Amino acid sequence: MLEQFLNNKPLYYSEIDYGRMPRIFAKIKSKLPQPKIIHIIGTNGKGTTGRFLAQSLFSLGFSVGHYTSPHILEFNERIWLDGKNVDNETLEQKHKELQSILTKEDSDSLSYFEYTTLLGILVFSSCDYVVLEAGLGGEYDATAVFKKELTLVTPIDYDHEAFLGSTIEEIATTKLNALQKSAVVTKQNYEEIERIVELKKDSKIYRPEELLNEDDYKKISQIKQELELPNYLVQNLELSISALKFFNIVYDSSNFKNSKLFGRLTKYKKNILLDVGHNVLASKAIAKELKDRKITLIYNTYADKNYKEILNILKPIIESVEVIKIDEQRIENKEKLEDSLKELNIKFYDFNTINEEKNYLVFGSFSVVEKFLKVCR
Repeated sequence: MLEQFLNNKPLYYSEIDYGRMPRIFAKIKSKLPQPKIIHIIGTNGKGTTGRFLAQSLFSLGFSVGHYTSPHILEFNERIWLDGKNVDNETLEQKHKELQSILTKEDSDSLSYFEYTTLLGILVFSSCDYVVLEAGLGGEYDATAVFKKELTLVTPIDYDHEAFLGSTIEEIATTKLNALQKSAVVTKQNYEEIERIVELKKDSKIYRPEELLNEDDYKKISQIKQELELPNYLVQNLELSISALKFFNIVYDSSNFKNSKLFGRLTKYKKNILLDVGHNVLASKAIAKELKDRKITLIYNTYADKNYKEILNILKPIIESVEVIKIDEQRIENKEKLEDSLKELNIKFYDFNTINEEKNYLVFGSFSVVEKFLKVCR
């Protein structure tokens, strides 16, 4: 069974063999489908950009796959096919097919993400378009081995420094080395990144404003209103529509009707917002979006995240923090997190239950949202 097979693979690694996926892909490439792939790289906004694009293409009559990660409650969320998460029967069938293509040695050696990337491609075998979201980064990501028709680049910022580099130049270079023949690059927050983009002479680089016209911006405004999108998601919407324009696909605002992705400042209940963000860039976007509100932050964090800076950015909107218990190896030691909260002079408590009189933001990672949903559904 797929579930048992994946459970034997660790979700996270302290070191990654960057040559493994290219080596194995080269062996089995001829046995894999080759749909039109739209690759999405960047730091934040990959999931929402991908879902906006995938849902609109599906609404327009195309068969579409969207590969995203990680998942919140069930693995099937990672592999979206023609309007819904893939079913278990299809997953098991494609797992058997992939096992028949790979040698046992290669199958066992592939990481969780590498294996599920190949699994997703098999699920998407009959798709017209596949929206393929990178995991950690670009150049060495498992998704980088495929031939891409187009790459979409969301804002790049600090994250996963242990794997991508300690400076913004190193991180951006690693991510942007995944570019192939054509790319649409959204506005970046660092001049250093813009300079690196300009050096990518082997790729035809477009900016959203070069592909979008006045009519597009009117539709974007209409979609924002109809979907009640937070302002920070509009940039992702613009990037997805830029992809449609690149392929000369005619669309209407109605094609985005069901394109909101759960967990992106989602209104779960009247007094509860959920967001799977976990880095500085996400916290800046949320602080800006909620600047006129005060919230109780239900929070926890991975040890490798710059959580003190994240909490400091969110501090103006925080009434208090309630730390939700998560039993994962990567989660920061509770005392260290509490020490940071004390230094920032933020009141904190253990999370127990929801008070209907308070307004909450559940934030910190996919794991935080997952744990909250499991205890509060």
